[in-house]
Amino acid sequence: MIDFSAFNDALGIMFTSAGSWGWIVPGLIVGLVFSAIPGISITMAMAIVLPMSLYMDFFSAIVFLTSVYTGAGFGGSVPAILMNIPGSPSSFATTFDGYAMSQKGEHNEALGYALFASTLCGIAGYVLLLLVIEPLADIVLRIGPVEMFAVAIWGMMLLGSLGSAYISRGLLAAALGILLGTVGMNTAGFTRGTLGLPVLLDGIAPIPAMIGLLAASQLLSLASRDYIIEAEGSREVSLRKILKGCWGTMKYPGVLLRGSIIGIIIGAVPGVGSSIGNLIAYAETKRTAKDSATFGKGNPKGVIAAESAVASGEGGSMATMLALGIPGGGATAILIAAFMMHNIVPGPSFIETQKPMVYAIILNNIVQAIVLLAVGIGFIYVASNIMKVRTRYVLPAILVIATLGTFAVTGEAAGPITLFVFALLGYALNRYQYPVSAVVVGILLGRMLETEFLRSYQLSGGNPLYILERPGAMAIFAVMFASLAMTAWGKRKQNRAEAAEALAMEKLRDEAAAHAAHTTPSKG
Repeated sequence: MIDFSAFNDALGIMFTSAGSWGWIVPGLIVGLVFSAIPGISITMAMAIVLPMSLYMDFFSAIVFLTSVYTGAGFGGSVPAILMNIPGSPSSFATTFDGYAMSQKGEHNEALGYALFASTLCGIAGYVLLLLVIEPLADIVLRIGPVEMFAVAIWGMMLLGSLGSAYISRGLLAAALGILLGTVGMNTAGFTRGTLGLPVLLDGIAPIPAMIGLLAASQLLSLASRDYIIEAEGSREVSLRKILKGCWGTMKYPGVLLRGSIIGIIIGAVPGVGSSIGNLIAYAETKRTAKDSATFGKGNPKGVIAAESAVASGEGGSMATMLALGIPGGGATAILIAAFMMHNIVPGPSFIETQKPMVYAIILNNIVQAIVLLAVGIGFIYVASNIMKVRTRYVLPAILVIATLGTFAVTGEAAGPITLFVFALLGYALNRYQYPVSAVVVGILLGRMLETEFLRSYQLSGGNPLYILERPGAMAIFAVMFASLAMTAWGKRKQNRAEAAEALAMEKLRDEAAAHAAHTTPSKG
C-alpha cells in the first residue's frame, strides 16, 4: 500500500519542480503527432527525442519522455479511426469498429470515445500502480514461459472474433499468419522459411508487414473516391460531437473496467506489449456483449475496449520498469536508457531508496493523463480535417510517409520491400474475402506462441502435468475457459429467446391472417 510519508515528499518534489510541468504539453504533442504517422512507433518517437533529455535535470527528463509515451498511446487511434490504418500496432483493434463508425459519419464521436477511454483508463492504471507497485513486481517475477504461453493461447482464441463470412477462409488466414510469424530462427536453433535471406533470420518485421496488409487494401479502396467520406455533410468536424463521444464513454463502465484490468495485467508482462492487450480486451468485450453481432459494424464498445486496454497497459509496463528494472516493451526500454543517462538504475533498490521520486513520477503520469484530454481534443479537431482533403492528395502522402516509416523501423531496404510484398498479399486477401485481421493476429502471436511453448517444454521435460505446479497459468486457462463457457451459455440463451420471439411473431401473423379471412365477406 501507499507509504504516506513518501507520498507527502513526492508532492513536495512535484511542487518544487513545477517548472518540469511545462514539458507535459510539448511531450504529449510530440507523442500524438509521431504515433499518428503509420510506421512511426511509440519506441521510435521516444528514441528521437531521447537526446534532448540529456540536457534536462532528471525529473524534467522523465516528465518529458513519459508525456511522449502517454500521448503516443492515444495518437495511433486517430488514423485507425479516420482511415482504417493504425498508427501503431497497439491501435490495431481500434480499426475494427472505429473506422466503421467513421464511414457512418460518426468519426467525431468515435474519436471522443477513444480519447476519453484513454484518459480514464490511463488514470486508473497509474492509480492502481501507485497502490500496488511493490506487490505487482513480486507477481511479475513469478510469470514464466508457461504463463506467457497461456496468454498467447488466450490471444489466439480471439481469432474466432475476427472471422469472415466463411469459417474455412478465416481459419486458413489465421494459419497463414501463424506460419508467417514463425519465419526465421527459433530458440531451438532451427531456421525456417528464410529463402536463404539473412534478413529473415530474425523473422518478418511485424510493423512493415502489418502496415502493408492493412494499408494496401484501404488505399486501393479509397483511390476510387474523391474524399475519405463521400457524404459531404458527414465530413464536418464538430467539437460538440467529440464531447458527446467523450461523455458517452461513461455509459459503458463494465467495458472500461474489463479493458483496464486486461491492459494492466498484459502490460506488466515483459515483452508482450499493448498490441496483445487491446486485441484480448476487444475479443472479451465482444464475447460477453449481448449485441456482439454489431461489433465490426460501428459499435462504440469495440473502440472503448481497445483504447482502455492500451491506456491502462502503460501503467502495467511502468510498474515492471520501476520495480524490477525490466522493460515491459520498447518504450520503457527507452525510459530505462534515460534513467541510466542520469546515473540512476530503476529496480528494487530504486524503490527502496528513492520512493518519493517513484511516487512523484507516478503522480506526474496521472497529471499527464488529465492534460491529455484537453490536448487530445485540440489534436483531434485539427487531425479530423483530413476528411475534407481530396484523396488524390492524401493517399500519396500516406504512402510516402508509411514507406519512410518502415525504412526507419528496419534501417534498411527490407522494410519498404516487406511493405510492398504484404501490400500485394493484403490486396489479394481482400479481393477473395479472406480476413486480413486474422493474418495480422497470427503474425503478432505466432513467434510468441512457438517460443513460449518450446521454453515450457524444456522446463517441464515434456511432462504435461507440470502445469499443475504453475498456479498462474492454471488461473489464466481457468479464466479463459470460464469466459468461453459463459459466452456459449449466453449465445444459447440468446438463440432460444430469438427462436421464441420468431415463433410468437409467426403465431401472431397466422392469427391475423385467420382473422382477416373470417371478416372478409364472401362473394356471391
